[in-house]
Amino acid sequence: MKKAILRVGGMTCPSCLTTIQTALTKTEGVEKVTVLFNAGKVKALFDDAKTSAQNLADIVSELGYSVDKVTTKEQQ
Repeated sequence: MKKAILRVGGMTCPSCLTTIQTALTKTEGVEKVTVLFNAGKVKALFDDAKTSAQNLADIVSELGYSVDKVTTKEQQ
């Protein structure tokens, strides 16, 4: 499992949080999603055999948000 931390621009309200969380949670391989819209961060725990941090960033971008930075860490 890996953890992706995405720095996301354009999140302004709880509705943004729900939109991003719903889309990423439906993605195959994603186990957990935490959206901190006030901090502009999205954290996702995912199986890197099924998806990638870049794929998650692409999904967020397709929703209309800017993804400024993607960080990936190994999770145990």
